[in-house]
Amino acid sequence: EVAAALDGKIGRTIRTSRSAGRSLIYVAAPVAHDGSGQVRGVVRLALGLDRADTAVAALRRDLIAAALLAIVAALGLAYALSAISLRPIRELSEVVADIASGQPGRQLHWGASDERGTIARSINRMSEQMQHQIGIAESGRAQLDSVLASMVEGVLVIDTTGRIVLANPRLREMFSIWGPVDGRTLPEVFRDPEVDRAFREASRVDDDVREFEIRRPHERILSMNAARFPRVGSREGTVFVLHDVTDVRRVDEVRRDFVANASHELRTPLTAIQGFADTLATGRVEAEQQRIYLDVISRNSQRMADLIDDLLALSRIESDSHALDITAVDVGRIAETTVADFAPRFAQAGLTAHVHVDRPALARADHRAVEEIMDNLLSNAARYTNEGGRIDVEVTCQDDSVQISVADDGIGIPEQALDRIFERFYRVDAARSRALGSTGLGLSIVKHLVAKMDGHVEVASEIGRGSRFTITLPAARA
Repeated sequence: EVAAALDGKIGRTIRTSRSAGRSLIYVAAPVAHDGSGQVRGVVRLALGLDRADTAVAALRRDLIAAALLAIVAALGLAYALSAISLRPIRELSEVVADIASGQPGRQLHWGASDERGTIARSINRMSEQMQHQIGIAESGRAQLDSVLASMVEGVLVIDTTGRIVLANPRLREMFSIWGPVDGRTLPEVFRDPEVDRAFREASRVDDDVREFEIRRPHERILSMNAARFPRVGSREGTVFVLHDVTDVRRVDEVRRDFVANASHELRTPLTAIQGFADTLATGRVEAEQQRIYLDVISRNSQRMADLIDDLLALSRIESDSHALDITAVDVGRIAETTVADFAPRFAQAGLTAHVHVDRPALARADHRAVEEIMDNLLSNAARYTNEGGRIDVEVTCQDDSVQISVADDGIGIPEQALDRIFERFYRVDAARSRALGSTGLGLSIVKHLVAKMDGHVEVASEIGRGSRFTITLPAARA
């Protein structure tokens, strides 16, 4: 290092001192005392490395601390500057996100006249327009839901893949569907191959009208109208409108049966009358035979008159113009009087009748209607009870009702016929009924009269052990 200093340089050396016995750093520098540039001497210093390391470490700590402080200050300043500069962008992002999610109520309150103000005004205008359109759409959807919910027809909409888009409450009721159906396929929802096939076949054509029956949960007949949508352009799906025509078909069937049965019931006595009248017209009939023929004509004429009277009575009862005179009626007294009126008929048929009445037995009913009900029930009991049989009439009072029970120990009614005996012209034993003068309309008249008085009728029967008809009418209040 001294040699380097004598050459005019700075000499540096690190070595172990033999005298000090430790590592030292040596530095030598030239010393010039005049302006000639000649080295006049050398300054040589020595310093232990431990002190140098300590100084370097302290300097490093100071530098690291200063660097960390500078980084923290820079980050804070950067965060503050970014927050200030990004606040409008963040607000813009939130407003646009709300608009995209269907909540266009928020607006940008930027009053600047630069590009930001232009953007804010455009977005606010778009938000107001979207809010207006959403209001119109929600109002239209509410109206559509209200119309679909109030419809008596079932409405089903499916897309081209066969998945359900819409099903109104009436359709769910028709098929007893519960739970969400949107997006599900037809087999998943209906679980009926016939229904699924009917929908799929109708969805392949532009327009279709057909009828099909469903068995579950109860037998119904549905009329289906299918139409594609939209009417023009590529097909997006099919709309089905289903009408429950079960009652219409049932009414048609009842009407056809009624016409057929009424024609048959009228033709039978009319044929007998016409045949015997033609025979009498020949003039070659003896006096005794004439009396027999005239008796047959008279009996069949009476049968036709009874049948027409019952038809007129039933038609009058079913019409809305036929109003009953509902008052407090002593049902027990009517029962006793009617049984007393039937006493000669019961005696002729070899029957005994017993009446048991709770007092007082006042019902809200029509006096003549109750008499007609009792007359029909007692007539049936007399027809279908063999000689030596017993007929029991019982009138009991409940808390809010009065019950009339007419029981016999006659031939009884088969179980499979119990649901049909109130139909017009239905007879369990047609031959015996006609022979005994039954028109087949008595129980139908009973059912309609009881229904018009807000009551109901029940029947229990067993073959060979008799039948019991129970009429329940509302009790009359004091």
